Amino acid sequence: MAQVEATTERVIAADAEKVFDALADYSGTRAKVLPEHFSEYEVREGGDGEGTLVHWKLQATSKRVRDCLLEVTEPTDGQLVEKDRNSSMVTTWTVTPAGEGRSKAVVSTVWNGAGGIGGFFERTFAPKGLSRIYDAVLDKLAAEVEK
Repeated sequence: MAQVEATTERVIAADAEKVFDALADYSGTRAKVLPEHFSEYEVREGGDGEGTLVHWKLQATSKRVRDCLLEVTEPTDGQLVEKDRNSSMVTTWTVTPAGEGRSKAVVSTVWNGAGGIGGFFERTFAPKGLSRIYDAVLDKLAAEVEK
């Protein structure tokens, strides 16, 4: 089993604090910026950053759906970590200043991939697909905070 990783980033025309606060707002903004790949979104505990427990289904392909129950932590300033209780998947959001009135948002997801030929295809294609999904999230996030 090899670790699989997908990373996407975007510079957003908004202060890092505003972008981070929007990402950490699981009870409001986060639900608005998720594309059609996410369904059954539900905040089960908390709702604002650290201590949040949130559920969703992530449909990466027409046949691949992950049922995610994510515990949210904030290990450092500008960072949200979502650990899936149902799998080895961990997604880390990092928001840093990128000049006046701008920020850089980076999302990185890692998980333990399958072995064998299935694992080869997962390592080859899953990161590209997940990067496209998170690109859509960052597009919607930018539209939301750049208003």
